[in-house]
Amino acid sequence: MAKNNIHPTAIIEPDAKIGSNVTIEPYVVVKGTVTIEDNVTLKSHVYIDGYTTIGAGTTIWPGASIGTKTQDLKFRGEKTFVIIGKNCEIREYVTINSSCQENSVVRVGDQCLIMAYCHVAHNCEVGNRVIMANGVNLAGHVVIEDCAVIGGMAAVHQFTRIGCYAMVGGFSRVTHDVPPYSIGGGVPYKLGGLNLVGLKRHGFPITVRKDLTRAFKLTYRSGLRLKDALERIHRDIEPSLYIKHWLQFCRASRRGLIGLHGSNRQADALEELEEYEELLQEEMT
Repeated sequence: MAKNNIHPTAIIEPDAKIGSNVTIEPYVVVKGTVTIEDNVTLKSHVYIDGYTTIGAGTTIWPGASIGTKTQDLKFRGEKTFVIIGKNCEIREYVTINSSCQENSVVRVGDQCLIMAYCHVAHNCEVGNRVIMANGVNLAGHVVIEDCAVIGGMAAVHQFTRIGCYAMVGGFSRVTHDVPPYSIGGGVPYKLGGLNLVGLKRHGFPITVRKDLTRAFKLTYRSGLRLKDALERIHRDIEPSLYIKHWLQFCRASRRGLIGLHGSNRQADALEELEEYEELLQEEMT
């Protein structure tokens, strides 16, 4: 078993579980309920609290705070968890809070890059290979799917989802669900189409990119109500895994799809407003 390298000024509580080949630099604090898996590196002044697991091969840079109490005022001392995946890079002064509601989890997937000063709030789920540039802020209950890229200083509203392989521009305000495979940004947020460069880099074949382009145009450019557009996609486009995910993501949207709210599709807009008001009521109770 490889020997750990733990600086004598680090404070590691006796009940903390430390794997092998772990490096812990000066003035790190690891509380007794924390699990550190193999080959993890904790840089100076990292603070890890709560029922937190740090996955193998992850590096956490100076000043980061992981697993601390949620900032949700509804928290009443429930037992909650933070699970960080394998081979992540969590940069300087990132904050990842614990969750709210008994046995709930804040989860960050494998091979994520979370740059300096990002914030991940209670009940968030971040997928695998996600990149969050400096200063991205996720409110509570946000879901980021695999391979999404979020530009610096973007703010993501609570209960919002960002789909897989989407690219969100820096300084964006994300108030509604961003569909998978798309690219956009700004205040107010504007969709530019599909993230074609990103899809090419990830090896999406041309046939899939063409089908996703058709699905995007039917959803956003056809003038059809969302329900009718999704029915057309289901009927007219080859049902690959990617098209199925597009349909599932759109149908499951609770907050409504970004770029469709406030459009001339009045029935959809009213439904989104009613759901939003219900969510606000839930947050206040």
